[in-house]
Amino acid sequence: MPVDPATRAALVEHARLTIKKGSQSFSAASQLFDNQTRERAWLLYAWCRRADDIADNQELGGELGDQSDLAERLAHIRRLTTLAFAAEPTGDPAFDALGVVAAEVGLTPQMAEDVIAGFQLDAEDWRPRTEGDMLRYCYHVAGAVGVMMAVVMGVSPEDQETLDRANDLGLAFQLSNIARDIVEDDAAGRCYLPVEWLVEQDIEPGQHTKPHHRKELADMAARLVALVEKHEAAARVGAARLPFRSRWAVLSAARIYGAIGRKVRARGAKAWDSRTYVPRAEKALYGVRAFLSAVINREKIPEGGIHWGIADYRPKTPQPSPRA
Repeated sequence: MPVDPATRAALVEHARLTIKKGSQSFSAASQLFDNQTRERAWLLYAWCRRADDIADNQELGGELGDQSDLAERLAHIRRLTTLAFAAEPTGDPAFDALGVVAAEVGLTPQMAEDVIAGFQLDAEDWRPRTEGDMLRYCYHVAGAVGVMMAVVMGVSPEDQETLDRANDLGLAFQLSNIARDIVEDDAAGRCYLPVEWLVEQDIEPGQHTKPHHRKELADMAARLVALVEKHEAAARVGAARLPFRSRWAVLSAARIYGAIGRKVRARGAKAWDSRTYVPRAEKALYGVRAFLSAVINREKIPEGGIHWGIADYRPKTPQPSPRA
């Protein structure tokens, strides 16, 4: 049952303020959408941000809180999410926002559960053993959000091919983040590099960010960026099926996050001496190039073709593995 316009407007305003406080980059990027898609993207973001904050016991992505009651917090997320999909009031505007956008575009409980599984992995301090584990993690924390965003942009929940490419965009985002934030994550007690990669580099457990391992770290970052470029290229192909403004937004985001990874690779062993970022003027340039690409709309299929999809990353939730 549709919510009344006043209630929906209040939820949209709550979501707008949430994204403005929680992510200026996503807030700015959302301006490329048409009004309806923009509001729906805000509603989805509000749920993602709130659920992540509950899982990590934090506020707007800030300092992690006490993690002792993890199971209870995850159960709370799932309980409110279930109510949202049932169009029942949840008592939390972010979850009510999910209920609204889910009803409007056809988001499914399974899509939401795949995202929640990512919150659970982070909250449990999960570490990947293999490259496949790392990619499954990236699916849960970013690819699954990309899938939900594609549906918000108008992609049918039954259009598996396009949803597969939306997942690629999320994978590229997260792999770029991992490459950029290796040292920052280590300071927070987290590592998303596969244990097998660390073993191949003959790096002692917990020592991968030490100065004497910066060359090896740069080699692994370059390996991550190669994966970024693989999935970025696939995402660009999928964007061809989106409405123009959504296509423009996706191509802009793909270029910007791809640039983050490439800057990390270019900086080599110095990549973590300071935070790698894309300056505002450069982002604007990528936006212009993305606009032209969106108009022409002739992205080439990568050499070798695209022979992977969501099914390769979500068969099962990765299991806990030993810390590196």
